[in-house]
Amino acid sequence: MKILLAEDDATLANQLMSALRDDDYVVDQAANGQTALELLGEGTYDAIVLDLGLPLFDGLTVLRNLREGKSNNRLTPVLVLSARDTWSDRVDAIDRGADDYVTKPYATEEVIARLRALIRRSSGHATSRVTWGDIALDVKTKRVTYAGTLVRMTKFEYKVFEKLML
Repeated sequence: MKILLAEDDATLANQLMSALRDDDYVVDQAANGQTALELLGEGTYDAIVLDLGLPLFDGLTVLRNLREGKSNNRLTPVLVLSARDTWSDRVDAIDRGADDYVTKPYATEEVIARLRALIRRSSGHATSRVTWGDIALDVKTKRVTYAGTLVRMTKFEYKVFEKLML
């Protein structure tokens, strides 16, 4: 799964990128809104993590351009991470097209869990378990079973299989 992380705070970006990569995500990072829009125009992402306080173009401008544009990412789920913590900030971001909103400081595990949920729902699945006949995939535990028996896979095999199942 490929994530765009648009965050200008280098410490937070590095911490979240490391955690996402440990969870087997491919992560592109943008330190400003202009770079975020350029990356969104070049590639396709499974989810976007967007800070509202970006330089050059703020997060709401990036979000507006994303949702109004004709790119492959127009429907990509967006998780906003922001220090703006009033209810009106959250409502405004969600009304402009964000799918979820987490305020800083945050627990990294919660952000990753919310990303998993956004990706599942955008793929048409409401739970972490996806089945097809006797095959079951649990994206939370990263386990695949066939007729109840655990199937052992390399990380690469699992990533390919997960993409196909979703």
